[in-house]
Amino acid sequence: MKKPVYMDYAATTPVDPVVAEEMCRYLTIDGVFGNPASRSHGFGWQAEAAVENARKQVADLINADPREIVWTSGATESDNLAIKGAVSGRDNPHIVTSIIEHKAVVDSVRWLEAQGMASVTWLKPEPDGRIRPDAVEEALQDNTVLVSLMMVNNELGTCTDVAAIGERLRSRGVLFHVDAAQAAGKMPVDVRTMPVDLLSLSGHKVYGPKGIGALYVRRAPDVRIEACIHGGGHERGMRSGTLATHQIAGMGKAFAIASQSLDEECQRLESLRALFLESLAELEGVTLNGSETCRVPGIINLSFRGVEAESLMLGLRDVAVSSGSACASATMEPSYVLRGIGLSDEQAHRALRFSMGRFTTEDEVVFAADRINEVVTRLRGVR
Repeated sequence: MKKPVYMDYAATTPVDPVVAEEMCRYLTIDGVFGNPASRSHGFGWQAEAAVENARKQVADLINADPREIVWTSGATESDNLAIKGAVSGRDNPHIVTSIIEHKAVVDSVRWLEAQGMASVTWLKPEPDGRIRPDAVEEALQDNTVLVSLMMVNNELGTCTDVAAIGERLRSRGVLFHVDAAQAAGKMPVDVRTMPVDLLSLSGHKVYGPKGIGALYVRRAPDVRIEACIHGGGHERGMRSGTLATHQIAGMGKAFAIASQSLDEECQRLESLRALFLESLAELEGVTLNGSETCRVPGIINLSFRGVEAESLMLGLRDVAVSSGSACASATMEPSYVLRGIGLSDEQAHRALRFSMGRFTTEDEVVFAADRINEVVTRLRGVR
């Protein structure tokens, strides 16, 4: 391999060249550079048209009404807006979430809890990372306002049964927020068949640019959330700020491509996953963290007996992987997600996340597996 193999698609995806080309049309004097909120001239009208076209492209991937899409700076802001916006102004609100959610959810809920603005029930997952619908229902209280759970865990790839949980919440009148950053473009997401009220999306997880995301806000039954950012009443008053036309157009194009290739891409990633695990089959002491069946194909979390993940990553300089979420990688603490599913600190310190995507090839998968076999064997031999 002439350059390092990238197997950290769960952290971020490269922008698709077609998307990058589309974005360039909205930056310079020769392009559509106007402010979408400028309603008094053609420059603004053209920009607004581009924004609304992208809004429809994002909505189409999740089968939503374009009017239900609110632009944000990314899934982190979408999570903050959904959670804080849903409980704002409520009297003694109660939230249900899990201990293995993304940091954007965990930290938002902890902040509300610390401020005395909400009480919280923290659910523990099953050993494979799944959240039981029964556990969610049992946690509900008379003052429960919101349940927030991710559709696909970013470290494990494990899927949550959103439809089953949503059905139970709808009958109780409890809002359901789902972080779908790792699900969109990797599995079917249909808000018409899933009883979801708020759903967070990210551009850079779907081969679009960083710094752009969206929050789906259901219109029927109508969901009301308070804004977290004020300033101009943009996005129907839910999120103020001048819209980044080039990023929005890029996210829209990325979601349109994902919609066209979803089934084919899922099958291709499933084949790459099988090839990767098959190539590691002769290596002893390898354990899968997460669900064997309820998962997306592109994320694989493995622990290697007797080998520290940090040492393995140092040995894999030509393969880009992660020891957990990119949002938590600055700390040397073991992954709170892995500890949350019952792994000891020692076991968690031996885990690596491998994630594949659109530009991953069979040759890269075999090369990465060969290097893992080589480095793990060497590290075990020096003990």
